[in-house]
Amino acid sequence: MPFADDAAIAHLARRMIDRTLPKAEWTHAGHFAAALWLLRHRPDLATPEAMRGLIRAYNEATGTPNTDSSGYHHTITIASMRAAAAHLDAGGEGAPLCGVLDRLMSSPQGRSDWLLAHWSRDRLFDPTARHHWVEPDLAPLPF
Repeated sequence: MPFADDAAIAHLARRMIDRTLPKAEWTHAGHFAAALWLLRHRPDLATPEAMRGLIRAYNEATGTPNTDSSGYHHTITIASMRAAAAHLDAGGEGAPLCGVLDRLMSSPQGRSDWLLAHWSRDRLFDPTARHHWVEPDLAPLPF
């Protein structure tokens, strides 16, 4: 279990928002923990454009440049937010986020390479997909 309780998820999300989260904690599970918390508690920050600004600012604060090959990736962010939203909806209103996160991390989306079942590597890592939403070219997203 990556997070013991919802308070741990909230702590991570708030530190990501205020840019004090250590880069080492911004893991695959950490990304999804923040996404779930934002979707439930700060939907105003869970929009595509708000996420773009939030993650780009976090990256800059932790020394990660936002370029054509590094940092913020719009297609990955939007796909991941859709995955998080689907798992949150499936968990039911008021379900503990730590339980939703555990189920998400046990699903195909819990694998760090899950997007490669939907996008070819060349398409996903093209600068266009980093800056704009690009539809999958291998298989549609399941949600």
